[in-house]
Amino acid sequence: MADATGFDLKGSAPERYEHYVAPLMAPFVTALVDSVDLCPGATVLDLACGTGFAARAAAAQAGPAGRVAGTDLNEGMLKIAEACHPRLYPDIEFTPAPADDLPYPDAAFDAVLCQQGVQFFPDLDAALAETARVTRPGGRFAATLWARLDDSPYFLAQLRALEQFDGPDAAATFRAAFDAADRLTAALDRAGFHSTTRRDLTFAIDLPPLEDYVAGHLSAIPWGRSLIDSGGDEALDRAAATIRAHLPASTTTFPFTSTLVTATR
Repeated sequence: MADATGFDLKGSAPERYEHYVAPLMAPFVTALVDSVDLCPGATVLDLACGTGFAARAAAAQAGPAGRVAGTDLNEGMLKIAEACHPRLYPDIEFTPAPADDLPYPDAAFDAVLCQQGVQFFPDLDAALAETARVTRPGGRFAATLWARLDDSPYFLAQLRALEQFDGPDAAATFRAAFDAADRLTAALDRAGFHSTTRRDLTFAIDLPPLEDYVAGHLSAIPWGRSLIDSGGDEALDRAAATIRAHLPASTTTFPFTSTLVTATR
């Protein structure tokens, strides 16, 4: 989940991303991969792959005869993806590359997946034109992107903390990561995809104990890292405390909603 838009993680942040973001991503990754009906032997690209959540799930379905690739601009994320890649599957080829300049031949993939990445592309049309180029005719595209910020208590609490501690610009950047499905479906049409569908998926996700999890999760994502850059660990701790204060103390289970968009080349 990274591209040339500022979703950039340095130092230990990619390793933290793999650990702390995994609980949020897991059910959506499963739905994403299931939506393209992969067959054994399929060729699959995980676009803006981050630490490789979707690539690993796709490799398990493609099987030993398949081929899975993952691209991302953030080489730190790709190093974690390489380290976490189980060797039971076909080898996953992770390559640093922007979404709008992919290092693959035309019609190379049966399916292209993008888990929580499209909303960060600086030029969505250029990225989807490249996606169309590397997808075979009749091949499938699927992406998830966060939806309905106001219905996600955990993310809404993060927004409140950003407004308080990092200002309106950071809060606006955070809001921009939500509800981008209309832009995506329009760009898919312009890129030549057809049979586009979209549906919202809501999962109740049980997070680890919030006393430790909230600060750890913040330290693994760009808007949290900006707090550390501006005010150090003390600023991060204050923001984490604010997030916890905006959440009910009686539960660690919260609803999260993504829009799943699929299309055919």
